[in-house]
Amino acid sequence: MGSSSIGYPFGISSRFDGKFNSRSEITVSALPCKVDVSSNSFFSASSSTHKECLNRARVCSLPNTDEYCDEKVETPILDSIETPLQLKNLSVKELKLLADEIRTELLSVLWKTQKSMNPSLAAIELTLALHYVFRVPVDKILWDAVEQTYAHKVLTRRWSAIPSRQENGISGVTSQLESEYDSFGTGHGCNSISAGLGLAVARDMKGKRDRVVAVIDNVTITAGQAYEAMSNAGYLDSNMIVILNDNRHSLHPNMEEGSKASISALSSIMSKIQSSQIFRKFRGLAKAMTKRIGKGMYEWAAKVDEYARGMVGPTGSTLFEELGLYYIGPVDGHNIEDLVCVLREVASLDSMGPVLVHVITEENRDAETAKSIVVKDRRTYSDCFVEALVMEAEKDRDIVVVHAGMEMDPSLVTFQERFPDRFFNVGMAEQHAVTFSAGLSSGGLKPFCIIPSAFLQRAYDQVVHDVDRQRKAVRFVITSAGLVGSDGPVQCGAFDIAFMSSLPNMITMAPSDEDELVNMVATAAYVTDRPVCFRFPRGSTVKRNYLVPIGLPIEIGRGRVLVEGQDVAFLGYGAMVQNCLNAHSLLSKLGLNVTVADARFCKPLDIKLVRELCQNHKFLITVEEGCVGGFGSHVAQFIALDGLLDGNIKWRPIVLPDGYIEEASPNEQLALAGLTGHHIAATALSLLGRTREALLLMS
Repeated sequence: MGSSSIGYPFGISSRFDGKFNSRSEITVSALPCKVDVSSNSFFSASSSTHKECLNRARVCSLPNTDEYCDEKVETPILDSIETPLQLKNLSVKELKLLADEIRTELLSVLWKTQKSMNPSLAAIELTLALHYVFRVPVDKILWDAVEQTYAHKVLTRRWSAIPSRQENGISGVTSQLESEYDSFGTGHGCNSISAGLGLAVARDMKGKRDRVVAVIDNVTITAGQAYEAMSNAGYLDSNMIVILNDNRHSLHPNMEEGSKASISALSSIMSKIQSSQIFRKFRGLAKAMTKRIGKGMYEWAAKVDEYARGMVGPTGSTLFEELGLYYIGPVDGHNIEDLVCVLREVASLDSMGPVLVHVITEENRDAETAKSIVVKDRRTYSDCFVEALVMEAEKDRDIVVVHAGMEMDPSLVTFQERFPDRFFNVGMAEQHAVTFSAGLSSGGLKPFCIIPSAFLQRAYDQVVHDVDRQRKAVRFVITSAGLVGSDGPVQCGAFDIAFMSSLPNMITMAPSDEDELVNMVATAAYVTDRPVCFRFPRGSTVKRNYLVPIGLPIEIGRGRVLVEGQDVAFLGYGAMVQNCLNAHSLLSKLGLNVTVADARFCKPLDIKLVRELCQNHKFLITVEEGCVGGFGSHVAQFIALDGLLDGNIKWRPIVLPDGYIEEASPNEQLALAGLTGHHIAATALSLLGRTREALLLMS
């Protein structure tokens, strides 16, 4: 691993060489299965036998360690693949064997990432078929969801770096900076069709003939941008292919199975007919003939065509036709022969306009093998939040929850099961979630709108006009705030402090620990005349075996002093208060007694507390896990206008660097950002003129 350096004021430098140790917050209770099979057996065995061999296990149990079993499953076909183009030399039978090898390889690697494996495993055959038919990187394949891309990364020789996901390592999302096989940077969802359409139009204007394929799943397709893109694609009539990877997940678990698209021999035959050149040419000829006869005949024929295809296709298939996309499907996403057949026909057609291929995959096919193998031994902030919210909801029947984002935190299931009629999961429809919450508030309810920080960015216009401007009492719960470890810059919550605290009517607050979080839930429930938001990070709480108490509302705009000291005051916001306390401990060993204060609120700011800190200290250091323009900027605005900067106080902010911090462990990211207790303490030492001690502290 390489090293990187980030400079900080006052001669302090953070250098990261990959040696930072992070505290483990999980206990490994079991490991994936491994088996030794001779290389010859892979080619002599049938696909079913091959899969059966790979599923035989020698279970390895290594609690509390990151080491994996020394045995290595042999993957002869996969090992022979240097580039995706080599797939074209394989037979369909060998592709099936390769799918089994990739599935085993992913199982042996992805357990270290603590991520759900099912979406990746379900998309293996689809990924193979796409690379088998198309010529990447000449042809462009855009992946919408991170969870679908791991087989793609395996085929492009990047899978060995997936478990670490460290700084300067592999990205958790597709990235053009990482590989020529990644046609566009994705990860936050629903942008593949828009970007793909842009690539298709640019291709046409430059006279090129490459294919463009956008792969989207039935979670990210719930976002409005996907439909805006499909509507525009239908209008422009540009040649592009949209793959809807339907893994049968629904936001409504009680939805009847009968309403889902199903795979049968008839549907397989019809998909092949629909995609065939003969059928498409016949359909095009019929359109041309009816146009010549007259507009009335053309419109009548179009209605007959739509009705007939709607009768054959699954429920909702005509929606894509109305948007201007030619619908093909459903296709069995685990049948490589059918996938290759359909995709070959679609790829061979010129001037076909946008096509949507509906592919059905089953995530639970590998549920037993891919079930979670890590067990948390620490409670998370999300756990405490949900328990506190349940307590408030039991007292107040008007409290409801609206959740939006790519995936729901498992802890929210507790609230969903306890109050099923008061829980609304809208998926990746953040704009709708915000305005829906505003409507609930107007109707006399108390909505808690739960959205991860990075996804709340999508709905900022609705936050401004539908909530803040109208002073609607919506309670925004901003999860995954700050740095997010292996999810890197795509889901990093760096900007919410700045963009939420800039709104005139918004109360913005952040808890320093789980006790404060519980109290802020009660505070948010108590506020009924304007919007309020609070943020909390991913990860474990400060205390172990924490029992959630009854929450007590906090006085709006009132911070608190945690430790009294002199000369230097640390004013922390949110989770960074803990790092300020760590810095206090380090400085105490050097004979320095500094003040540590918990701001609690960014807006309204506790101006009395800030004024006292400035009057009683020589230096004020604000610390936040957010970008420039956030909490520190509000403090600076006040002390400048109040004339405090004209006196003896010197103010220094510590914020996230003005850039994107890539994937790494949480501790490594904090070190790169200069937000550890050591960095905060070193900043104080440098201000006091004790530069040598500051450098020693950082060495």
